[in-house]
Amino acid sequence: MEFTESYKQTGPCCFSPNARFIAVAVDYRLVIRETLSFKVVQLFSCLDKISYIEWALDSEYILCGLYKKPMIQAWSLTQPEWTCKIDEGPAGIAYARWSPDSRHILTTSDFQLRLIVWSLLNTACVHLQCPKHASKGVSFTRDGKFAAICTRRDCKDYINLLSCQTWENMGNFSVDTQDLADIEWSPDDSAIVIWDSPLEYKVLIYSPDGRCLFKYQAYESGLGVKSVSWSPCGQFLAVGSYDQMLRVLSHLTWKTFAELMHPYTVRGPCCAAVFKEVDEPLQLDMSELCLSDDFSQGNDDSPEEPFRVRYEVMEVPINLPFQKPPAEKPNPKQGIGILSWSNDSQYICTRNDSMPTVLWIWDIRHLELAAILVQKDPIRAAAWDPTCTRLVVCTGSTHLYMWTPSGAYCVHVPLPQFTITDLKWNSDGSCLLLKDKESFCCAAVPLLPESSEYSSDDYKE
Repeated sequence: MEFTESYKQTGPCCFSPNARFIAVAVDYRLVIRETLSFKVVQLFSCLDKISYIEWALDSEYILCGLYKKPMIQAWSLTQPEWTCKIDEGPAGIAYARWSPDSRHILTTSDFQLRLIVWSLLNTACVHLQCPKHASKGVSFTRDGKFAAICTRRDCKDYINLLSCQTWENMGNFSVDTQDLADIEWSPDDSAIVIWDSPLEYKVLIYSPDGRCLFKYQAYESGLGVKSVSWSPCGQFLAVGSYDQMLRVLSHLTWKTFAELMHPYTVRGPCCAAVFKEVDEPLQLDMSELCLSDDFSQGNDDSPEEPFRVRYEVMEVPINLPFQKPPAEKPNPKQGIGILSWSNDSQYICTRNDSMPTVLWIWDIRHLELAAILVQKDPIRAAAWDPTCTRLVVCTGSTHLYMWTPSGAYCVHVPLPQFTITDLKWNSDGSCLLLKDKESFCCAAVPLLPESSEYSSDDYKE
């Protein structure tokens, strides 16, 4: 892997949907760089510190949320002289997002008083009263034709369907929830999944015309749903719960066909490979190794780090590190907090928050555990390559961790004092954006070979 040098950032950073540009917030400035050359192609000055960035789907426009002001500013890459400012006055702005057509901006006011659709083509505005949430509760169909927006009135939750062409209300219906948490259209746009707050376990599947297709409740007592995700193919719905289990439903019958546990002790028989991160001192027998100049220079830049890390394949049974959440505190750190599908829908990775250093990788096609990654530090982020079966993990250390069906390996970032707190793929899978607390860099990721030469065996002594 090749890494760029580090650059300053003070807020959000993200790739454009077409993978050509990187937008970076640096205090009041929005810096647009080319992904390949890293040259600055545009520099926009905002009226306050940038809290949020979102690209339009066509990668032509970008909005900046200045939530302390509060206001929204939008910019055009093709017309640098064009500007847009949205200010709702005393109502404030809690969140903003693009519509699928890239020509409308949806803003939610403070205290969820109203949601407004602003047109960039004319001065038309559409108001929707009492949205349920600020940043959640809005979902668009894959084809971009319709929006489902949650509202609450008279102590009941409703789903409002709007046309994204005319923004007319196509209908609304009440849903059987006590306190709706979020919604999401299925990938084929045929159904809407709705789940309740953690206080009540309830997952509801509705058709766009308001019919309840299925109601799922795994148990009644205890905290309920923590995370929900459709598979990219649309055939499976994964539900992570506070009881530390992952349940997978089929879109044909809406029945559960897999219940996957996250035990503190993994016993045999187990076909999964368990990779544990271990320190490896630099004083090694390097007689058979050939280090490149770049690698040597990277070591010179960070002489304070006397260790490298590698994965060691462990035997089962194995006890996994866990933290018992205190019973007297709210929002316990337990349950499935990270839930992410691979691009081909074969694998899904999960993190049980009471075991923050452990990542579980499940093979849904064979309904078995494929691998376990045991890290030294809590897992900050995990992201699948959008083009192939490759998972990248960061833990706030100076290393990247990668897993493929062929094995797992560790990659040291050759930048001084650079610890990875977050990461993002670009849409074509060729580049990773890595964030530190006050800087960022990019890594060019090689194509995944058919037979991985980076398997964990290469790192064993």
